[in-house]
Amino acid sequence: MNYSEKYGSNVEEAVKYALQDLRLSRDEVEVEVLEEPSKGFLGLGSKLAKVRVTPKQVEEVKEEPVVEEAVSDIAAPIEAKVEKKDKKPHNKENRNKNKNQNKHKNKHHKEEEPSTLNLDTVNVDELTEVDENEALAFMKDITEKMGLNLDIKARVGEGMIHLDIAGKDSGTVIGKRGATLDAIQYLTSLVVNKDNENYIKVVVDAENYRSKRQRTLEALANRLAAKVQKNRKPVKLEPMNPYERKIIHATLQHNPHVTTRSEGEEPYRKVVIELKK
Repeated sequence: MNYSEKYGSNVEEAVKYALQDLRLSRDEVEVEVLEEPSKGFLGLGSKLAKVRVTPKQVEEVKEEPVVEEAVSDIAAPIEAKVEKKDKKPHNKENRNKNKNQNKHKNKHHKEEEPSTLNLDTVNVDELTEVDENEALAFMKDITEKMGLNLDIKARVGEGMIHLDIAGKDSGTVIGKRGATLDAIQYLTSLVVNKDNENYIKVVVDAENYRSKRQRTLEALANRLAAKVQKNRKPVKLEPMNPYERKIIHATLQHNPHVTTRSEGEEPYRKVVIELKK
C-alpha cells in the first residue's frame, strides 16, 4: 500500500487510524491534511477531518522471484545487459562466437548450486521410509478432502518426520510463496505432537520446494544488497515468515557493506537492508 486515507473527528485521530492501517509509526510517514474538520452550525453540517498518510521514501521491494526460478534465472538478465553493453559484435564471426559463449554460460548457470547456509536442512537419505504413520495418514486425509491428486512419502528419523509431496497438484499444496505448505506443515505438527511428551519435528516439502526457495532468497538478498550499496538507499522487503527472514539475515551477516534488521509485527514483519554506518 502506497498510502492510506482516513477520516477522524480531528486530524490526529485520522492520522492514528492511518498509522494503524499502514502498521507504521509517526516518524516513518508524511501526513497531508485533505480536509479540515468543521463543527458546522448548531451541530448541522459538521465535517470530519480527512488525511492522507504516506510512508517516507524508504524503497520497498516487492519480492520478484518465484519458486520455480533458480538462482541463475535471477542473475541472467543482469549479466545479459552487461554483456550487451561491453561486447558489441562487429561481424558474423563475432556474433557466432558470442552466441556459443552464451550457450556455454547458460548451460553452466542452469546447474543448481547447493546453499551455503545449511539452515535446518534435512538429509532424507538418513531417514527411513515408512508406509504407515500418523502424519502420513493425516496428510493423505486432508489432501483427499481437498480433491488433490498427490503422491506422498513419509520418512522418519530420531525426533523427526519428513513428508515429501509430488504430483500434478503439488503447486496447489505449495500455494503463494509456500503459504499453504507452511499451514499444512503447522497443522500436521499439531496432530503429531498433540499427545507426545517429546516434541517431534515435522517437515512437509513438495517438489523440493524448500531448498529451491532458500536458494532463491539467498540470490534475492545478495542482489538487493548490491542495489543498496550502489544507490545508498535502504530497501524493505515484503513480509516474510521467521524462517525466510532468517535466510536473508544469514546470507548477509558477513557482508562488509550492508546490514539487516527486521521491523513490524507478525505476520507483517519485514526485513530492511541498509548500509552499514
